[in-house]
Amino acid sequence: MTAPTFEIDIDPVWPSTTDWEALAARAAEAAGAVAPELAHEHLLVSLVLADDEEVHALNKQWRAKDKPTNVLSFPMLSREEVLAAAAAPGAPGMLGDLILAHGVCLREAEEKCVAVEAHAAHLMVHGLLHLAGYDHETGEDDAAEMEALETKALALMGLADPYAALQ
Repeated sequence: MTAPTFEIDIDPVWPSTTDWEALAARAAEAAGAVAPELAHEHLLVSLVLADDEEVHALNKQWRAKDKPTNVLSFPMLSREEVLAAAAAPGAPGMLGDLILAHGVCLREAEEKCVAVEAHAAHLMVHGLLHLAGYDHETGEDDAAEMEALETKALALMGLADPYAALQ
């Protein structure tokens, strides 16, 4: 299975005991398995595992939300460009940027009673789907489609359905 390649920058607040690069590669492969437009070896994603302050500043600057959030996604290609790239050989290039906030991710993992690695994997899959043009904020059907893809991708990684407790 081919998948996007990550360029990763890891803030020291993220535990060094976890192989974040390997986890990101697994998340990309799982996302590509459920969203074939992501199964392209020439897609590049910048992944930043940041602290809350960095994500807070970016969220305020780019989304006018004065707080940190769990993951930010900044696509470089439109949905149409992603689909066209998936259908054509060659190098489509940079898919976009994903930035995860350590403190928010850690708090949410604790609230969900899951390992921070499992929650981070979920956020990576979620962010990749956003970069591919999926959007859960555009309607209930879109949200259900995105959640189903996330659940399938996480199952491929051996991780539980993060939405099961919410239903």
